[in-house]
Amino acid sequence: MLKHLPNALTCGNLLCGSLGIVLVLNGLPLELAALFIYGAALFDFLDGAAARWLRVASPIGKELDSLADVISFGLLPGTIMYRLMLASQAPGNWALTSQLPGLPPHFALYPAAWLALLVPVFSALRLAKFNVDTRQSESFIGVPTPANALFISGLIFLFAYPPLNTWLQNYWVLATLTVVTSGWLVAELPLLALKFKRMDWAKYKFQYILLALAVILLGIFKFAAFPLIILLYIGLSVLAWRTK
Repeated sequence: MLKHLPNALTCGNLLCGSLGIVLVLNGLPLELAALFIYGAALFDFLDGAAARWLRVASPIGKELDSLADVISFGLLPGTIMYRLMLASQAPGNWALTSQLPGLPPHFALYPAAWLALLVPVFSALRLAKFNVDTRQSESFIGVPTPANALFISGLIFLFAYPPLNTWLQNYWVLATLTVVTSGWLVAELPLLALKFKRMDWAKYKFQYILLALAVILLGIFKFAAFPLIILLYIGLSVLAWRTK
């Protein structure tokens, strides 16, 4: 039974992502949906740890992990961004109504908010690229999908901080964030991997600095710290790459 534990944990990741999407599409608070991203990230960490501990890594586990990630860290943050765009003060929120048979009489589509669907599309590309890219065994090329999902989910909690709340109600700000977060998923950007083979400050000093600063920021800003932590992650990764 133990050999199936990693895949069971991966299914927990997928279940969290699916439940989060249900919450978003039913109009429930986005903060609740964000919590399911954090639950999925926990399962994503545990399934890899369990596979290494039990030494039961398998091709099907790798494929299942990617399928779960595209839902939890691609489609779920994409639907969150879609909801934010629908609620934004947008010149692009004009409605495209449809009178097709079988649809409600006042059925409306909002094409401007469809831009948010770039997030799941580029997340799928990122995961497919990772599966075939042999350069990413020790580090990452492009922002990992869990990190991108944490960045987007953290935007929800920034509404508690003026003037950020005003900026995040602007369609063009959200559109820019969507394009940027989609683009850096597949960018040729070398990033640190938080994989420690031994306690070695010289080799992993940037990872240790990142973890220490992340703990401090989370203690101060709670979930709203995630966007800043991801930007810090990218910045330290670039710095580490340049020092090499």
